[in-house]
Amino acid sequence: MEIYLVRHTTPLIEKGICYGQTDLDVTASFIQEAVFIKKQIPVAAYTFYSSPLQRCSKLANYLAGNTPVTYHDDLKELNCGQWELQPWDDIPRQEIDPWMNDFVNVPTPDGESYTTLFERTTQCFTKIAAQKLPAVIVTHGGVIRSILSFITNTQLADSFKVFKLHYGCVVKIHTATTPYTHHIIANIASATETHKPSYF
Repeated sequence: MEIYLVRHTTPLIEKGICYGQTDLDVTASFIQEAVFIKKQIPVAAYTFYSSPLQRCSKLANYLAGNTPVTYHDDLKELNCGQWELQPWDDIPRQEIDPWMNDFVNVPTPDGESYTTLFERTTQCFTKIAAQKLPAVIVTHGGVIRSILSFITNTQLADSFKVFKLHYGCVVKIHTATTPYTHHIIANIASATETHKPSYF
């Protein structure tokens, strides 16, 4: 059995803006990116799961075709709380420094910590894996890193360095092995994203 983790395509937002659960649309390159992603997933009887945010749901529906998609709030990106849609460089340092120094445990104001995201996403993944059916999960970078950290026992603080996941990436998880193994099949983009203030 295989589970494919797919990150959404390029979101329609300027660089340098903080976003997590904001329901962003996708750029005009969506179809081009989606066609490439679909080629990475074999034609088979897969079940489809997705974050309900439109940058994921649009891709999930494209990939699934006539197959129903199941949406889970637990597959949403990190809730950035009061920082949503603020330029990273405009967030006061007294607010952001504690989070940047320990984003694993410190939540964003009125939002989540990385540990909270990890707990909800891995519980959702475990339930999907327990179905023992081939599956495609369309979700976000933070969610995919959490799942990969979970199956590889990687420290959350190291996950951004260990797992290089750009927009449109496809990760194949082999669930027939114990522990699960994985490999990154494709990364559409090559540029590194910056989800932090410019002075860090």
